[in-house]
Amino acid sequence: MAHTSGQTVAEIIVETLSEAGGKRCYGIVGDTINHFTDAIRRSDMDWVHVRHEEVGGFAAGGEAFITGELACCAGSCGPGSTHFINGLMESHRNGAPVVFIASQIETAQMGVGFPQDVDQKALFSQYSVFCEYLTNPENARRMVAIAAQKALAEGGVAVLIVPGDLFPQKPSTSLPWRAHRFAPVIRPGEAELEAVATALSQKGKVTIYAGVGCQHAQAEVMALAERLKAPVAWTSRAKDFIEPNNEYEVGMTGVFGLNGGYEAVADCDTLLLLGCSFAWSQFYPDKATVIQVDLDPGKIGLRHPVDIGVVGSVKDTCEALLARIEPREDTEWLQSCRKKYLAARDDDAVTSDDEHLIHPQEVTLALNRHATEDAVFTADCGSPMVWCLRHIRTNGKRRTLPSLVHGTMANAYPQAIGIQKAYPERQVIAMCGDGGLSMLMGDLLTLKQEKVPVKIVVFNNSTLGFVELEQKVDGLLDSYTDLENPDFSLVAQSLGLWGRRVEAKHELDEAVQALLAQDGPGILEVKVNRMELVMPPHIEAGQVASTALYSAKALLNGRMDDVVDLVRNNFTGR
Repeated sequence: MAHTSGQTVAEIIVETLSEAGGKRCYGIVGDTINHFTDAIRRSDMDWVHVRHEEVGGFAAGGEAFITGELACCAGSCGPGSTHFINGLMESHRNGAPVVFIASQIETAQMGVGFPQDVDQKALFSQYSVFCEYLTNPENARRMVAIAAQKALAEGGVAVLIVPGDLFPQKPSTSLPWRAHRFAPVIRPGEAELEAVATALSQKGKVTIYAGVGCQHAQAEVMALAERLKAPVAWTSRAKDFIEPNNEYEVGMTGVFGLNGGYEAVADCDTLLLLGCSFAWSQFYPDKATVIQVDLDPGKIGLRHPVDIGVVGSVKDTCEALLARIEPREDTEWLQSCRKKYLAARDDDAVTSDDEHLIHPQEVTLALNRHATEDAVFTADCGSPMVWCLRHIRTNGKRRTLPSLVHGTMANAYPQAIGIQKAYPERQVIAMCGDGGLSMLMGDLLTLKQEKVPVKIVVFNNSTLGFVELEQKVDGLLDSYTDLENPDFSLVAQSLGLWGRRVEAKHELDEAVQALLAQDGPGILEVKVNRMELVMPPHIEAGQVASTALYSAKALLNGRMDDVVDLVRNNFTGR
């Protein structure tokens, strides 16, 4: 039933977001959102003042992804909102439930080339679950409720574009719209389940490949693995949910993976994809029966042809399959993959005895040793995320968040800001590349001003390391990747943060412990091996030839030292 509203549109938006679970809103105040931020000031919602709106988009997405709850951000018209684009694209592709209030110039000036007029719907609609204009104050509560509901139900960013002159207006009536939450049971039909069960019951080597859709379904996936005696490989996005306490774990395949996971996927006779949309088709098996289970029909057969595709949640589908599959006894395939995986994992962690050569794995292993049981780790795209995925061990309490789908630089410590705001008592550790940190270095001031005790570890190799590696694998001379860095520990200290720099291996453990012991934010800078190679589980002949071509070009260009360092730092004493 309609009732008269004494609230402004700004107050209605804030109230509806709060009722949907939003606790914080990230952004920079200004012009067209001043009435909105004033409504936040008078509410229970917190405003988190960042220095760059992109950081606000990352932070909101980090909070939403780890908590599973709604997070919010807001931008002023024109550049205030467009600065959010990259952070919100990352958040959307992670499936993080975020509502973005994108303010617009006042309605009387729209469409006539007024300063800062931007068609924001054209920009944001390609990476959002909802993107609409609010055109009438009477519709404010309804539109916000729809945006929040879609962000939570579909997993992604919802954008509401609000002309600045609407915020102070008061609708004459307001129906009690609100966001709803859902927990449906979704499983395939009986005939589909029988077809899947029949295929899984055939003789041969069965492998489970688990994706991010296995969140909230670990028990059911493990029960199915036990029934099938199947090794469980996982995509990088499934690490937190499948790695912990997993006797069937064989790790990842692909460039980030290790042997064991690679073999389990490539050499099986039957591959069961559970909530998995692994993008690189060259790592799928050539001659296997492929079965795919996913909530999204659009994901079925998207990456690789499948023999059987069914729509259902992983939890509900695995539960239904358990009653239809007879237990297997033969563990030879499982044990073979496990043995190779554990050996490869141990080998990847072996480092040199050189006191002044710190491998990035050593830094990561030190973090793994000394971080708390419920620590949250973020990692910049590039080599830091590889070391995080390989050497930070999750246990059911720890969480990790690298940039895996959008693949952006500079995500780690901005995302850590949002996570730390949501969990002020937990350790939140950002594993940053020197390129990533320096790209958005200004928001180190946010750590100080907002009193966010994020712990930053800078893997300083003075280069855009992953790009340099890509160039070498393509047989190119590495070019334009050098970084002339400041002393990041002194930068930290100048901003009022704890800061320390490590160049010798014997200092590493104590320095990591000192960083993690700080009450406030801090930066530990570690000089790591520039020539470190990220070794995939399977190396193609073309990659060997291209790397050899790089070495030849380096020699011809007078860079013999680079070739020597590449060999010495990766293939001797390890």
